[in-house]
Amino acid sequence: MSGGRLVVGVGFGWNREEMESHGVDYKRRREIVREKMLAIQALWTNEVAGFAGEHVRFEPSWQWPKPLQKPRPPVLIGGAPGPKLFAHAAEWADGWLPIGGAGLKAALPELRRAFEARGRDPATLQVVPMGVLPDAGKLEHYASIGVTEAVLRLPSAPRDVVMPVLDGYARFVGSRPTGLGG
Repeated sequence: MSGGRLVVGVGFGWNREEMESHGVDYKRRREIVREKMLAIQALWTNEVAGFAGEHVRFEPSWQWPKPLQKPRPPVLIGGAPGPKLFAHAAEWADGWLPIGGAGLKAALPELRRAFEARGRDPATLQVVPMGVLPDAGKLEHYASIGVTEAVLRLPSAPRDVVMPVLDGYARFVGSRPTGLGG
């Protein structure tokens, strides 16, 4: 259905009680997610992959089918801006999935510096705010500061409410006048 296009959004979580009920140590959640993502990426990119970490361990294994995207599907980390999140993004992800666009312009230089510090080209950075209420001016601003796509907000409502909203959003998709769109 997607023609092989997949973007993986990853978050560290915030709900302590929920994590505890699933057996996840809240204080170690970042290192657990990091290891799991590194292990998945090894399986995606290597013909034979093994992994030996504290939280993930497996002997040389094969995983098929491989993703169509090369070297692997992009991974975006969701969360509030800051040094910890940006360090993870620069180490093992491809970009950032912020909720909304507040503070993006101020945060993006720090994220770009984190990529550069890891020897990564900040021009490859993907920034995809989600839950955006679009207008042409906002989308043009996003494009001018390096936002690559935007996930538009939809109401949690029946079809007869959602469809007119989607119809209204159609003017922002396809022609890409703002440089945004997937």
